[in-house]
Amino acid sequence: MAECLAAVITAFNQELELQRIPLPQLAPNSILIRVDAATLCGTDTHRWQGHFGTPPFIPGHETCGTIVELRGDLRDITGEPLRVGDRIISSYPSCGHCYYCTVLHQVSLCPAVTIFGEAKPSELLGGCAEYHYFPPGGSIVRVPDEVPPPLAASAACALRTVMNAYEQLGRVESHETVAVLGSGPLGLYALASARDRGARRVLIIGAPEARLAVAKQWGADAVLNLDATPALSDRVTWVRDQTGGRGADIVFQCAVTSVLPEAIEMVRPNGRVVSIGIGGGPATLSPTMFKQVRINMVVMAEPRHFYQAIDFLATRRTRFNFDRIISGTYTLDKTTEALRKMASFEEVKPLILPRLAS
Repeated sequence: MAECLAAVITAFNQELELQRIPLPQLAPNSILIRVDAATLCGTDTHRWQGHFGTPPFIPGHETCGTIVELRGDLRDITGEPLRVGDRIISSYPSCGHCYYCTVLHQVSLCPAVTIFGEAKPSELLGGCAEYHYFPPGGSIVRVPDEVPPPLAASAACALRTVMNAYEQLGRVESHETVAVLGSGPLGLYALASARDRGARRVLIIGAPEARLAVAKQWGADAVLNLDATPALSDRVTWVRDQTGGRGADIVFQCAVTSVLPEAIEMVRPNGRVVSIGIGGGPATLSPTMFKQVRINMVVMAEPRHFYQAIDFLATRRTRFNFDRIISGTYTLDKTTEALRKMASFEEVKPLILPRLAS
């Protein structure tokens, strides 16, 4: 039986093991891709650190690859036939017949949704491998030539989640100020999207300085270094000073869930808060925070958001230097190093190539 190489998390906070994984037999309407690029995000770090997930598993849920085998008459999200040699990303497969899939059309909430990057190695559902299996039930998005594989991979989590967030948020008015908490991939893509949607001003709070440098290049009007401003009261004052004393019209929480109270402190009365970042412990809300604020809690994304993310990268590439978000390149045998640097905020978004160091 044919095999492929994969980096496997066998224990939390430990070195990943390189293992040979048999290639799966394709179910009807499924696809096998050769991985072109996998990128890591904070969720992969949380899984490696043991915040959720059960070893062993292959990390990586942001994957772009080329079809090497498919079973059935399959089409992409626009209805075009898929063929061997097409470069693609995939949404998470869902059951297709539950209440969330058929009535609400929110397949990311399907109780049977298959999430990449946390399954047992034999299922080959993680990007840190030479090949990746896409089971039936997902929507396939073809990647155009103008979007390089590393950026297409990043669209499969961070950017598609931001697309979902802005859909839930609704219109951004030309007089509104958007504040973004967190300068990782979620925060940077939220910043670019706010700029693209015509916000009057965009503020960002984050660290380290390397991430803030990307934020400045992408059009942030003002940045605040979190490391240099440890006091919450100082950060809230900074946002209010930037907004005529009112607070931001819209605040994106792109850090961790425990930062949600800070986002509520920074938004103006009757403003809007969008919470994306996860982890960091529980969030405690004070009664003084309730000031007629609308809060949207965003969970993953729907297939259309994967398509919108790829389109955003393809059509806005002359306005934003998206390549800046890919901060370091690693091979499969260096995946542990990439996760460690991601955990210590030394990386923005590491790229994992499906080969060994020469």
